[in-house]
Amino acid sequence: MIQFTEKDLVYMQKRGNDPDKVKSQFQYFHTGFDFANLQKAATVGDGIIRFTEEKKRSLLDQYDQLIAGKTICKFVPASGAASRMFKDLVNLHTATDAASQKKATVFIHSLRQYALYDELETAMQNLGYNLSDEIEQNNYPLILGTLLYDKGLNYTFLPKALLAFHRYAHGLRTPFEEHLVEGAMYAQGSDGICHIHFTISEQHEPYFRELLQKIREHYEERFHVKYDVTFSQQLSSGDTLAATTDNQPFRDTEGNLIFRPAGHGALIENLAKIKADLIFIKNIDNVRYEDELEDTISYKKILAAHLLTLQKQLFQYVELLSSHEEISNEQLTEIKYFAENELQLSFPHKQETQAILLQYLNRPIRVCGMVKNEGEPGGGPFLVKNENGEISWQIIESAQINLADESQKSVFQQSTHFNPVDLVCSFRQYNGDYFNLDEFVDEHTGFISSKSFEGQTLRAMELPGLWNGAMAKWITIFVEVPLSTFHPIKTIYDLEAK
Repeated sequence: MIQFTEKDLVYMQKRGNDPDKVKSQFQYFHTGFDFANLQKAATVGDGIIRFTEEKKRSLLDQYDQLIAGKTICKFVPASGAASRMFKDLVNLHTATDAASQKKATVFIHSLRQYALYDELETAMQNLGYNLSDEIEQNNYPLILGTLLYDKGLNYTFLPKALLAFHRYAHGLRTPFEEHLVEGAMYAQGSDGICHIHFTISEQHEPYFRELLQKIREHYEERFHVKYDVTFSQQLSSGDTLAATTDNQPFRDTEGNLIFRPAGHGALIENLAKIKADLIFIKNIDNVRYEDELEDTISYKKILAAHLLTLQKQLFQYVELLSSHEEISNEQLTEIKYFAENELQLSFPHKQETQAILLQYLNRPIRVCGMVKNEGEPGGGPFLVKNENGEISWQIIESAQINLADESQKSVFQQSTHFNPVDLVCSFRQYNGDYFNLDEFVDEHTGFISSKSFEGQTLRAMELPGLWNGAMAKWITIFVEVPLSTFHPIKTIYDLEAK
């Protein structure tokens, strides 16, 4: 067991870290996290719902009625810096080998196809250069330096949310703005208010607020909506202590403990503070041009309408199960049928009592869009058995799977769908209260990866992901959505201007 100095304890108190919790988490560097126990991959008809055209039309027709009087919020994790997006360009900026120099030259000659060209041209002018001339002279060190660093646009410092992603006839749009546009089209309540919450880093908040103040009126007038935009930061109290390669607490040159963000799973605390009946969750970099949003809008409404329809019946059953009176076997059979066939729940018991059914049904609920897997890295939908022998549908990352185990590898290879982070969820209870989301986290899931700090290698721990372990005990339903709803921007080369 690790021991902390008085200095360590004072530092952790200042950060809001619980020393006992830090010690408990740190043990995973020694023991590792258990791999997921995959039972089978979710496929269409077996874990993944594929709606008929008639069903989709019915859900779309019901959407406005179902959301009437309900508070809706769109929740967008947006704290990610753009540094990884420009990693290749950072390397090319200082490259001296012929192949890299050629690649850098090819890139700068393609710049006009990117929306960021317009901002880069202005930044170059402010520095006394003409971008077109510098491109013709193949001056990639100057151009890339102006794009990436603080003498110019400083794109490696800014979050993805604030970069110029799309070019329109009337100007440029950032992902932040595209989410405002999307939100107005499907997350506007019957009161005309569109609540959108962005999780951001503290250092970037002034930039978000400045942009919001600049563009809010334009989008409100255009889409006849009132925006309620809020921000929160991932709490430092949720950070995890880094380890050395021999699993000792990692310290900087002055002996201070080094904590690192625990991944997006820590955002469950941010999500829990949202008071809404219905919450859409989508990553900041999954955005399309406005005229390409038809499928996105339709399927967001379809997923939400399906959730609200199920939840209406779920609430009735939970209220019945919560009553002090014993209910009949016929009613228990009816509720179990609903749980197994509509909520896709599995029960490990031979006989489901009123108390057991209540335990399984009285939970937060989420409906997760899944797209066909075309080689994307990352998570997918699987049926998983936990340490208690319970089986449930989960979103599992490839890092959670023991691919050295041939049986697990076989299940993984049978996966047909990918998690695009397209969720609609609700943690409202039947009586109007909200669930305590900490009670539905699987603390035993997580990742350990290698990172670097000041030239040294460290081991970093990411805790249960927001849509992985942090929602492991939610009621989970998978629905197939088309690839047209999924357009992530992970590298600079994914950006294409029209």
